[in-house]
Amino acid sequence: MTAAFSRRRGAAAMIAAALLVAGCGGGDHPGPTSTENDARMFTNPVVRTDAPDPQAIRVGDSWYLFHTNSAGRNVPVLTSPDLVDWTEAADALPELPAWADAGKTWAPEAIELAPDRYLLYYTVAGRESGRQCVGRAVATAPRGPYRDDSAGPMVCQAEQGGSIDASPFRDADGTLWLLWKNDGNAVGVDTWLWSQRLSADGLTLVGEPTRLLKQTEPWEGTLIEGPFFHRHDGKLLLFFAANAYDKDTYAEGYAVCEGPTGPCVKASENPILKTNDAASGPGHAAMVEKDGRTWLLYHAWPPGQEGATDPGRQVWLDEVTWDDGRPVVHGPTGGPQPLP
Repeated sequence: MTAAFSRRRGAAAMIAAALLVAGCGGGDHPGPTSTENDARMFTNPVVRTDAPDPQAIRVGDSWYLFHTNSAGRNVPVLTSPDLVDWTEAADALPELPAWADAGKTWAPEAIELAPDRYLLYYTVAGRESGRQCVGRAVATAPRGPYRDDSAGPMVCQAEQGGSIDASPFRDADGTLWLLWKNDGNAVGVDTWLWSQRLSADGLTLVGEPTRLLKQTEPWEGTLIEGPFFHRHDGKLLLFFAANAYDKDTYAEGYAVCEGPTGPCVKASENPILKTNDAASGPGHAAMVEKDGRTWLLYHAWPPGQEGATDPGRQVWLDEVTWDDGRPVVHGPTGGPQPLP
């Protein structure tokens, strides 16, 4: 039986009721009834259980959200009609390849290459290396099941701590790229964000990898991670999280890149998403577009509960607007806001 993750509507209803009592819903400027108002609002978090490292794709009228392993699933997948009401679907990757061990299947991200071809890039424990490595799996439907028929990892970099947080990207010219991070903080070396071209079928890497960025700023602490590319008005932006994932210092920033192989320059206004009274340690985000608006999905802890397993890292959704090409994240929010 599936479980539904529903938005919290009580606060919106209370606000609507107060407005009606005060007489603000009538006269010459009629507003929605409390029921109508409630139906148009949502309140974070949109997923209230542990769902770290979220990424979502849209296929038809449905959204599919993938996140780090939890509740016995290698790659949990949730579905939603509106980015707010999420329902558990299945384990998108029910079987790991023979070269991998279960228990550390992290930060999965999917991409649609054709109506009957979807690729999932994910982090998994590589048995031979003893480090986290990146694998890839294929499915004919967005929710899976995805299958990885490879004889070994796509990228591992064991000598640099392993490879994690893979993120696929299709550029405006149709080329495919893969971003990831070497897990340097696991072995006391620098954490770099890497980029490399993918083959047209998305199954293999082409050419040589390029190092884009590493931790350099005080707010980043000892690491950066969770990269993804996003183009806006022709400009290529590289988003990333930084600092310790289980601390309130975890936050999100971005850089502007000349192309998928760089060079990239970090934004002076970083971090653009950080701890406040509504959420703690926000980051490892994904960006989506819906009806001409831009939204950021990201995980965060309830304030004061950093590192706790219950409820863990929940999923927030907040709007992004653009100021002269710079992203402005309107969050973390804790009050009612209009639906996407």
